Amino acid sequence: MVASALKSGIAHHRAVFEVFARRLPAGRAYGVMAGIDRVLDAIGRFRFDDATVAHLVSSGVVQEGEMTDWLRAYRFSGDVTGYAEGELFFPYSPVITVTGTFAECVVLETVLLSVLNHDCAVASAASRMADAAGGRLLIEGGSRRTDPESAVAAARAGYVGGFDTTSNLEAGRRHGIPTGGTTAHAFVLAHESEAAAFAAQRETLGVGSTYLVDTYDVMDGIRTAVATVGPDIGAVRIDSGDLLGDSVAARELLDSLGATDCRIVVSSDLDEFRVAELEAAGAPIDAYLVGTSLVTGSGHPTASMVYKLVAIAPDADRGSELRAVGKLSPGKRTIGGRKDVHRTVDLDGRFTGEVLSVLPVELPDDSMSPQVALVRDGEIVADLTKPAEARARCAERRSRLDDLDRTPWPSHAPAIPTIWEGVEEPLSVPIAQAGGGAA
Repeated sequence: MVASALKSGIAHHRAVFEVFARRLPAGRAYGVMAGIDRVLDAIGRFRFDDATVAHLVSSGVVQEGEMTDWLRAYRFSGDVTGYAEGELFFPYSPVITVTGTFAECVVLETVLLSVLNHDCAVASAASRMADAAGGRLLIEGGSRRTDPESAVAAARAGYVGGFDTTSNLEAGRRHGIPTGGTTAHAFVLAHESEAAAFAAQRETLGVGSTYLVDTYDVMDGIRTAVATVGPDIGAVRIDSGDLLGDSVAARELLDSLGATDCRIVVSSDLDEFRVAELEAAGAPIDAYLVGTSLVTGSGHPTASMVYKLVAIAPDADRGSELRAVGKLSPGKRTIGGRKDVHRTVDLDGRFTGEVLSVLPVELPDDSMSPQVALVRDGEIVADLTKPAEARARCAERRSRLDDLDRTPWPSHAPAIPTIWEGVEEPLSVPIAQAGGGAA
């Protein structure tokens, strides 16, 4: 595209691209913004060094000349605004807006979508699990179920979405996220007995660590753990079987043995639906360890973000007025023009609508805007990458939703409507549902 744009002359025309999701996954009330730290890092480091250009030429992707000169000189010099990390998004929310020349913006599409589709999917799943857990401790343990770099990103996104700690030590090192974990079944099996394994753990990790008790028999494991470690044992983890029945029996047994302060941690293919069921049943569980479901977006491994051109100038003059452009494709129509956003609230501070407009509109006094400046003239201007701040923002924003929409089975999906002010609402119903062919 860049080579052709250089040939046609539009490469240097000012343009505006927006990242958004046309719809949320079925049954989802909201999405969570995550990955801003990786987006800013990617934009800052996006370069085509000599070795890369040589490969592109030798493989026939580009030809030496104007195109390779452009690649070697590439530095993003435009502007980026976006939703702050931890912010909620809804259908068509412009979570990222990129402004610059057509060519410098268009090459960022894949890297931005790669980051945002992964991190937003994980953070959105994490928030649903946090809502379902009702304040119980949440431990992220999905590193073994995804790529090593994705594991670090997932740990961070999960923390933004509401998880309390991660087992990924590299995420802790890079991002300052609290880390923690438990021993595995291999540790118990490697010893001649559970008692020997628990004794070794006690001597090394202390009485307050978490002891895995389901290698052979949960109740026997608990008796052995308390007998070996003592009634001040910190926690036990159950990783299999009937989590509801076993947690109830475990609580009764622990109390009878004097380990009344011992916490119960459960794992084993948990997701927000299972967590909600256990909470509704009154299971005496203190912490949930979630792995596979979290790092894969709990059934939706992508946030379905797209990157679309919405405005372009008629020439290379920086002062030229931009022309709004948009697709008319059935089921995938987009609205042209750079979008401004404000979110309306009711008297209780609850969100009531996500208002998108192209032309200037009068803003209500009690409205809020989720869009913030991230990059200006190619330079990062925002410091929104602290995961603890993003996590607090996410929790505060979710508190502004109806309580019935903070469950795995929300009353409204999405929780608030997307309202188009001054422009026609895009067709969001897939063609297959409207009586036509596949979308």
